[in-house]
Amino acid sequence: MDFSLTPELAELKDRTAAFVRDVVMAYEADPRQNPHGPTDELRSDLVARAAEAGLLSPHLPSEWGGLGLPHVGKAIVFEEAGYSPLGPVALAIAAPDEGNGHLLERVADADQKERYLRPLALGQVRSAFAMTEPDGGAGSDPSMLRTEARETSDGWAINGRKWLISGAEGAAYFMIMARTFDTAGADQGATIFLADAGSPGLEVGELLDTMDSNLVAGHSVVDFRDLYVRRHQVLGAVGQGFRNAQVRLAPARLTHCMRWLGAARRCHDEAVAYARERQAFGKPIGEHEGVGFQLADNLVDLHLCRLAIWQCAWVLDQGGDARVESSVAKLHCSEALGRVVDRSLQVLGGLGITSRTAVRRTYEDIRAFRIYDGPSEVHRWSIARSILKG
Repeated sequence: MDFSLTPELAELKDRTAAFVRDVVMAYEADPRQNPHGPTDELRSDLVARAAEAGLLSPHLPSEWGGLGLPHVGKAIVFEEAGYSPLGPVALAIAAPDEGNGHLLERVADADQKERYLRPLALGQVRSAFAMTEPDGGAGSDPSMLRTEARETSDGWAINGRKWLISGAEGAAYFMIMARTFDTAGADQGATIFLADAGSPGLEVGELLDTMDSNLVAGHSVVDFRDLYVRRHQVLGAVGQGFRNAQVRLAPARLTHCMRWLGAARRCHDEAVAYARERQAFGKPIGEHEGVGFQLADNLVDLHLCRLAIWQCAWVLDQGGDARVESSVAKLHCSEALGRVVDRSLQVLGGLGITSRTAVRRTYEDIRAFRIYDGPSEVHRWSIARSILKG
């Protein structure tokens, strides 16, 4: 693996960093944010600025309006975007849209790409991925899927409940994972369906109060009550839902790591700046071993996370499925980057628990990273299983 950057990628990295620093960070105090994330109005303003800068949708092919970066290229740019909680929103690379765009690009047919992928790539709409269900349904164990799609004469009727669906309120369309049954009642396996918001039988309900506030529209409960979908609304093929979901999940786990690496790096930078200036016991606090060692540990964690991300991205670029590599990266980064943010807050002391730095917000936001897209325990189990298989 070559760690050098092409001149084009190095220029894009610098341009993204400058855009985040000079444009995006100025919006962090914008009042168009609430406990459930930035508003759609703020998102639209940020997307327009990114489009002007030529930085919109770097992960998607140019034919759909993106920059066509490979996975390693995304690792570089997404880290820079993640330096601000609003950076991924501006570049249209925040969850769940980034992962949904990748899935559409890989699996959707030509008509579906034109209808759903193009406006997503241009930042004109948001989307939602409806997989997670309340207690008793699909979560860490997708085989517990309870939402059903029963075949009718011209399509399917979907019934069920999802929850913690990111960005559901205001999304233009939904990708819905449901267990499919034919007209005879035979189980055909899981299938992903595309459904427009506002369709009869699709209801976005309670907007849940959660710790994190970095995603537009937060996380909602979504109900399906005889939601009728036609055959052209199947994404991929009937019964291939779990297989197609893997197309999305491994890269999406990794892009979470990329964005959070940028966020944690900013927390570290703020802690370093403070440790150089704040005086205690006759010298800058960074010169005290108790503080300096925390900064050293931060740098080690940041460096190793970057290596794990780049190596997994390289495997994906070589055509590998990177299931193990993405689990390793997700497990390590979710825990190590959380440590970086925690140490940074500790170094900042009382300042760290105020809103005067990015650390408090990141501390609240990053904790969920150890849960979504597979909790640490499931990734450890998955890695152990692959080890024993040999």
